Amino acid sequence: MGTYPTGGSGGAAAPGTQADRLASQGSLVYDARRSLLFAANAGSDSVSLFRVRGDRLELEDVEPSGGDFPVSVAVHRDLVYVVNGGNDGRLQGFRIERNHLRPLGRSSRSLGLTNTDPPAAPDSPGQVGFTPDGRKLIVTTKAARHTIEVFAVRPDGRLSQRPVVNSSATPVPFSFTFDPFGRVVAAELGASSVSTYTIQRDRRLTDAQSLSDNQVDLCWIVRARGYYYVANTGSNTLSGYRIDTAGTPSLLTSSGIVATTPAGPIDMAVSRRGNYLYSQTGAAGTIEEFQIERDGTLTHLGSVTGLPQGMEGIAAT
Repeated sequence: MGTYPTGGSGGAAAPGTQADRLASQGSLVYDARRSLLFAANAGSDSVSLFRVRGDRLELEDVEPSGGDFPVSVAVHRDLVYVVNGGNDGRLQGFRIERNHLRPLGRSSRSLGLTNTDPPAAPDSPGQVGFTPDGRKLIVTTKAARHTIEVFAVRPDGRLSQRPVVNSSATPVPFSFTFDPFGRVVAAELGASSVSTYTIQRDRRLTDAQSLSDNQVDLCWIVRARGYYYVANTGSNTLSGYRIDTAGTPSLLTSSGIVATTPAGPIDMAVSRRGNYLYSQTGAAGTIEEFQIERDGTLTHLGSVTGLPQGMEGIAAT
C-alpha cells in the first residue's frame, strides 16, 4: 500500500458520521483512457489530479472546485465536471490538458440549493455523472429536493443554463449508473430501492420502475457483468439486482443479499473486466474483496484492514 497527499484536505458533511463523511458517490474517480485519478477535497474546496503509473500515483495538479465542499466528480473524454455540495450546490467544468485541469470559462452552474457549508448530509448532492454518450449531465439532489436533474452538454462542453428537474420515483435519490440500453439505474435511499428510468431526448425521465431490497440505507450502486450491486450502510449488507430488457429490476436472491460486511459499507468499485468487486466500509475501515461469480453471487476473498475510519471514495484500475 502507498499513501499520497492530495494537496488538499478532507471534510465531513453534517452530522459527519464515521461511516459516511461525504454522503456521495464518485469522490474518487479513475479515468482509464488517460490513466488519471481525480479526488475531491471537500475540506479545501479543491480537486486533485493524479497520474497513475502502475501501482503508484503522481500528483499533477490541484485546482479550486468552483464552489464549496466538492463531493463528486464526473469525467467524459477530456471534459470534467465537479459538483459542490455546500451553499447553492454549484457545478464547475474543466478540460484535461496535458495532465492538468483547466477551468472551463462560463461553465459554472448553480443548482439553486440553500445548503450550509459544510452541508447537511441528507441535502448535499449525491452524485454527478455523464450519460454514456456524454450529451447529458445528471445530478441527484437527495433530500434537498428528491430530484434527478438533467443538463444538456453543449458541443463546447458547457451546460444548458438550467436542468430539467425530474422527481425521483422514491425518496432521496443518491447515486446512479446506467444499463446497456442507456437507462438510468438509481439507488434511492428513502425506500432502500433501485429505480430505473428512460431518458427522453428532452431530458425528462420516464417509465420509472422501482424495487426495494428491504434493507436499511441503500445508497451506493455499481454495475458489473450485467448485475447491479448496492451497499446498505445501515444493514451492513450488499444486495444484488438484475434488470431485464424492459428495465424491470429484480433481486438476485430471495432476500436480495449477496454479502454481509463489517460496519458501514459505503462506496464500491469494480475491476476493469468486471471479475472483482471491492466494498469500502467507512465505519470499520476495511476494503472487502469479492469475486463476482457467473450467476452474480459474490465469493468473499479477504479484507484489507487497518484503514482509517471516515474514508470515502474508492476506484479500481
